[in-house]
Amino acid sequence: MSKWFFLNGFIFILLVWKLTSGHIALHKVVGGVAFLFVLYNWTRHAVFTTIRSNISRQRKIKYAQLSKKLQPVHKWTGTTALIIALLHAAFIGHIFGIHMQHAKMVSGLIALLMLCFVVLFGWIRHMRTTVVRRYLHWGFAYALIVAVVIHLLL
Repeated sequence: MSKWFFLNGFIFILLVWKLTSGHIALHKVVGGVAFLFVLYNWTRHAVFTTIRSNISRQRKIKYAQLSKKLQPVHKWTGTTALIIALLHAAFIGHIFGIHMQHAKMVSGLIALLMLCFVVLFGWIRHMRTTVVRRYLHWGFAYALIVAVVIHLLL
């Protein structure tokens, strides 16, 4: 298995731990659901890394066929994650207000901005794929994962 699967598992455990420690509030659950959609899409990177690794041809074909079936869902999952993350941000803004001096709020806004760019470049890439668009989509996805993990840790 790819090291990305282990990283995704660690991030998932971190998410569950943060959601279940302390008071379980609606805004936390909504944010957690949004991140589950992001993590589901991020797992596709782990699948592609596994396909490119040194495994048997039969396993590569199996993973590629599975990934091909899930491809149409990928862009809609990301868009759904963005909508749910916007709902999470609206709940936070309504409950706590917008305070840019709080690191948790800033990291959340940065993660939301990265998610907007990931979804935007994902849809642009769907219309017409170029190398630059693919790298921008991947780069923003990496930045999104880092921003969300920092947001979870704060």
